[in-house]
Amino acid sequence: MNLLLVNWQDLRNPHAGGAEIHLFELFSRLAARGHRVRLVCSGFPGAAAVEEVEGIEVHRRGSRHSFAIVGRSAIRAALAAETPDVVIDDINKLPLFTPTLTDRPVYALIPHLFGTTAFEEVSWPMAATVWAAERWIPRCYRRAWFHAISESTRDDLIGRGIPAERIVVVHPGVDATTYCPAEPAVRAQPSRFVYVGRLKRYKGVDLLLRALAIVRRERPEVHLDVAGSGDDLPRLERLTAELELGSAVQFHGFVDEATKLRLLRQAVANVFPSPKEGWGITVMEAAACGTPSLASDSPGLRDSVRDGLTGLLVPHGDPAALADAMRRLVDDPPLVERLGSAARRHAEEHSWQAAVDQVETHLRALAAGASLPPSFGS
Repeated sequence: MNLLLVNWQDLRNPHAGGAEIHLFELFSRLAARGHRVRLVCSGFPGAAAVEEVEGIEVHRRGSRHSFAIVGRSAIRAALAAETPDVVIDDINKLPLFTPTLTDRPVYALIPHLFGTTAFEEVSWPMAATVWAAERWIPRCYRRAWFHAISESTRDDLIGRGIPAERIVVVHPGVDATTYCPAEPAVRAQPSRFVYVGRLKRYKGVDLLLRALAIVRRERPEVHLDVAGSGDDLPRLERLTAELELGSAVQFHGFVDEATKLRLLRQAVANVFPSPKEGWGITVMEAAACGTPSLASDSPGLRDSVRDGLTGLLVPHGDPAALADAMRRLVDDPPLVERLGSAARRHAEEHSWQAAVDQVETHLRALAAGASLPPSFGS
């Protein structure tokens, strides 16, 4: 098949996150199976205009901020250069409404839509633009098929007016060979929690810092590792100082895979205090390492974390509740190990190979002109 991808960023973009990891895990594997895969995305300083990344031919236009303006013309150019069998529109920022640009089948891949959470991250004019643009998705994508990465995202789409029969849920996979428990498994002493991900205001890392301050009133030995980079770092560093956490918090910045594995394996729990996610790739990476997750009871995270089985869910925005859960885990090592073992079994049920098989089946059906790809709406 000839596949044209549309996404705001590619995997080598400094701002790349879970959406880009997910996209490349799927479509680099499809490229390896012999399919022609191109990607139209934004550029970044020092990036080549055209480059092959993990078997995908990446075409970059504009910048992170100008892609909203130049993106549609870049898509038109890619469509004119080669006629794709299917257009895959990964909608994880501002939608570009690709079905209005082509008569080819469109497969809309949705990690999650921002809705009102956009107002927690960016200025209100930009947030209002995203919120308003998302409201046009049901109309402008009415002939598209939708791939949601969690049940929460599916339910959000249905609530916005997308017919359930046009949506399929395909959970992301995890590399359970690379991400695996240490042998022998040893948790760090004194106890440490870990956050792995981008440092963005809406991710709720400030809630974790406030919870840690509460925990340390009774458990002063508890520490936190924060792995990741982002524009919220200066604010989080100031808050760390204000809370007098000092060396109890270590900001590692962007870390390599070996460091990430070490941090995940040694932690009491991976903590993810976000108000909304598509799924939570780091939740599953931690799970594969035998480490439970402590997360907000919010869309996406309540799908990847099985409360009381593979981790614990707490009300979002409540540092006291988060602190209570952290203390519970610190004080009950057997509970941590039970949750971690179940998390590992849960991770083993999710492979990238199985996810790619599903996606390939859907795309082949669309390319062949099927009116309803297998498993949609089931």
